[in-house]
Amino acid sequence: MASVYTARDLNLGRHVALKLFAPQSADPDELRRQEAEIQLLATLNHPSLVTLFDAGTDTRIPEEPRPFLTMELVDGQDLRVRIRHSPLPLNEVAVIGAGVADGLAYVHSLGIIHRDIKPANILLVPVRPGEPLRPKLTDFGIARIMDGTRLTATGTMVGTAAYLSPEQARGADLGPASDTYSLGLVLLECIKGEIEYPGSAVESAVARLHRAPTVPAAVPAEWARLIRAMTALEPSDRPAAADLAVALRHALISSASLPGVLAAERTRVLPAPPSGPPRLANATTKADAGTRALHQLDPDAVTPARTGRGSFVARPLAHLRQTGRRARIVVMLAILAVVAAGIAVTIAAAAPPAPAVVTYPAVTGSLGERLAQLQESVEP
Repeated sequence: MASVYTARDLNLGRHVALKLFAPQSADPDELRRQEAEIQLLATLNHPSLVTLFDAGTDTRIPEEPRPFLTMELVDGQDLRVRIRHSPLPLNEVAVIGAGVADGLAYVHSLGIIHRDIKPANILLVPVRPGEPLRPKLTDFGIARIMDGTRLTATGTMVGTAAYLSPEQARGADLGPASDTYSLGLVLLECIKGEIEYPGSAVESAVARLHRAPTVPAAVPAEWARLIRAMTALEPSDRPAAADLAVALRHALISSASLPGVLAAERTRVLPAPPSGPPRLANATTKADAGTRALHQLDPDAVTPARTGRGSFVARPLAHLRQTGRRARIVVMLAILAVVAAGIAVTIAAAAPPAPAVVTYPAVTGSLGERLAQLQESVEP
């Protein structure tokens, strides 16, 4: 159907993946439809999809036009190679399934169907050391670019027989649920390590119409229910890709890696404080109990057993704490009045004394008159 090459973009200086399709018929209507599909695919942008950089049709040979796609070159293995090593643990299956389902939800919202979900079309990309590989779905829209009802040179319909949905096998109309079914078979293969419907194209396509996929008994019940729902015979019984992505993300944070909504954590209620003062078990007398309770509530309190100034200050303070609120207010106002009076006395004592009146000796004559006038002029 097509050949993929590693190529170099001379304009931007980067390596890309170049997918060159087999020569097509020169039907103008068919070429226009393919170009419209390619333009639609060029608008897709999602972390779980291989980025499409460029697309078009090579018409250097007018009788044999060849559509091509220039895509992101992903350095990593595909899921098919990963499954060959060993079955995948459930947490890794959840990472792959959630990523692919998220990408499908995005394109389904745009009215696009992949139609060829299979392990070879899911590339695993390392993001950070020690983290699970992230999936990238490739060959997106190939079945839309190539007419879905057209037969290939080998006489089989576009799409891989082992992962076809029942409606694809029957040749019925397709919808987003067809991609969900194919993804369910992929996740089941990740868990089992083998293809669910092997055999020739006809045998594989017919087998799914006669029996449901077999989920191993060792698979947790939540996973078994999810895979059975994804591979339901009726498309309307299958979950949407968006709901599937949410369920698989919950599996990543669940302790048992099980899909589904987690139970909400209840709010813890703390016990109420005691209604009365604390009671001391070792108290012997009322006086000792009062003294110990005072220390329990006020670390700065001083025991009455001490003598001297500390005992003199502690007794009034303890008595003041036991009085009512109104009495405490009156005492505080009296203390403030005494402090204010003391401040006023201190200010008055620090003020400079008034100047004394100078008395001059008696002088007679005109000089005495001048001195008397001068005295009068300076007196307040």
